[in-house]
Amino acid sequence: MHIALDAMGGDRGPDELVAGAVQAVLETDHEVTLLGDKELISRALRHHRKLDTIHIVPTTQVVLMDDSPFDSIRRKKDSSVVVAFDLLKQRKVDAVVSAGNSGATMAAAIKFLGRLSGITRPGLAGIYPTLKGPVVMMDVGANVDCRPQHLFQFGVMAAAFSSVLFGIERPRIGLLSIGEEGGKGNTLVKKTHELFQKSPLNYIGNVEGRDTFTGDVDVIVCDGFVGNVCLKVSEGLAEAILSMLRDEISKSFKAKIGYMLAKDAFADFKKRVDYAEYGGAPLLGFNGAGIVCHGRSNATAIKNAIKVAAELVRNNVNEHIAILLANIHELNDNDRQHKTESAKTAGVR
Repeated sequence: MHIALDAMGGDRGPDELVAGAVQAVLETDHEVTLLGDKELISRALRHHRKLDTIHIVPTTQVVLMDDSPFDSIRRKKDSSVVVAFDLLKQRKVDAVVSAGNSGATMAAAIKFLGRLSGITRPGLAGIYPTLKGPVVMMDVGANVDCRPQHLFQFGVMAAAFSSVLFGIERPRIGLLSIGEEGGKGNTLVKKTHELFQKSPLNYIGNVEGRDTFTGDVDVIVCDGFVGNVCLKVSEGLAEAILSMLRDEISKSFKAKIGYMLAKDAFADFKKRVDYAEYGGAPLLGFNGAGIVCHGRSNATAIKNAIKVAAELVRNNVNEHIAILLANIHELNDNDRQHKTESAKTAGVR
């Protein structure tokens, strides 16, 4: 598998991104093409052994975090993220990974590859650890203003993703709201609730924020504004808990002894809640495979993002999304036809 990595995206600079790419190719049979300033990338690569599976495509421009997404891909045609998706369009790579401007990443994906048939808005699928297994939340930042059909499509895409990558036959889908009752929530949530109820998906109803980590649901649907807030709160809470534990342990000799005895458990817990272990958020809904990473992603996060990107391609996630959408449309068409025929029969009588 050949992955393009935007080496100029992110807050930590090319050194960290290059380190993640090196780790990925050492642990897998993947190839990685690094896009960006050739001098900076080459300098970063000097700290690692020479690998034939890492390549450089020089670019002269960078999309900054505060750049307007659509303006930047029009004006900065030789930027690392734009050229990366151009390579994907030309089938010179199989997927793209970027820790840069998420809006520009999505805009470039749509411009060069287009949307999947039946999908109005591509979105970002965040993966969270729970008490029972991973949960997929969508959208976590790509679309802040949504309509009910957009949220419904997020549910379809996230369900297909969860089914393929985590082996869940019929993922349980919940709609994030302020109460479990169907009548709770704003107008967007109420109308989306109705769409899910009419669908053949395994929709269990509204879920609340506290249900995110219980593991009783496999997919949580929300708009990108709410999803991004949930993402950042979760990351901040995990870091705060770890910091509080370290602070409490340092206060007494007994606590330090206890920590030494449970050191492995603490290490496992830290790994379990570390966002870097999940790499990044898959960008679903466009005709290709892409991962959007956290701006402050470290080498481990980049390594895992490259691995997840390869899994998206290997498991044909887009094909499964298309099949699920087609099945839903077919069932809806059959249901409408049945109701029409029943109405005609009733009229004859």
